[in-house]
Amino acid sequence: MRKLTFTNTRGETVVFDNSAPFLMTKLEGTGAPSADIQSQRAPYQDGVTYLDTFLQPRSLSVEGAVMAKTRKDIFSLRQTLSRVLNPKLGPGTLRYEYDGGVKEIQAVIEGAPIFPNQYGETFQVFLISVLCPSPFWTDTPTTSREMSYIMGGFGFALRLPASFSRRSFRRTFFNEGDVETPVKIEFRGPAQNPTIMNNTTGEFVRVKCNLGENDVLHIHTTFGNKRVEVVRADGNKENAFHYLDLASTFFQLQTGENELEYNSNNDSTKTKVTIKYKNRYVGV
Repeated sequence: MRKLTFTNTRGETVVFDNSAPFLMTKLEGTGAPSADIQSQRAPYQDGVTYLDTFLQPRSLSVEGAVMAKTRKDIFSLRQTLSRVLNPKLGPGTLRYEYDGGVKEIQAVIEGAPIFPNQYGETFQVFLISVLCPSPFWTDTPTTSREMSYIMGGFGFALRLPASFSRRSFRRTFFNEGDVETPVKIEFRGPAQNPTIMNNTTGEFVRVKCNLGENDVLHIHTTFGNKRVEVVRADGNKENAFHYLDLASTFFQLQTGENELEYNSNNDSTKTKVTIKYKNRYVGV
């Protein structure tokens, strides 16, 4: 069983599976994307020194046929396909259902659907090319966990220019994906200089500001879309990048277990800390 559902920025969807009206006969590119291996060579060195590997954008191709009872219906369905898969609409979401589960990925249509000169009274062949800027498939649901309130101090190797209270929040998060994954962190005040640390890696994010009881701090660690923003009680949004401690790192969850811990200079049990993320996969 294989089923593709594309949703564009207007919320319009089109489904490709093993039945009419959009029969999918071939799907390529769901496995591992191309990799770019970085290396360097010193004078007189045999071979090269490996540095790192970066994955290229993922390319997907879909082949199939528009199925209908009349030629008029075929042309109507062709128009529907072209409207929903309009490349001018930018990135949409591609949902892939298969025997191993359900995954999704951000996808950009590379060009309007191609309709080759292969048709009959009840069918019309189509070809679709898709580019996925990020090569990683993700789980469809977002994992969302609230960190638990605990008593007692905590310690770590880093020296921060602040004294922390004895109340903190701690929880272990498990990244089941193939690679590290970014997180969305939500602090609901009150809090003073809120800090969250990944005890597994020693990295932390600290924002030097005060949050009122109804203020919310949002931190996104996604590469290319990093964000630090405070939504005040009156609904006003404030860019909070200038409050960021310069030693902070927009860390990601490593594969496997990650112990995260939160603390602030405000000794309050009303603070709520929520971590959201999606597991990422190299191929399906």
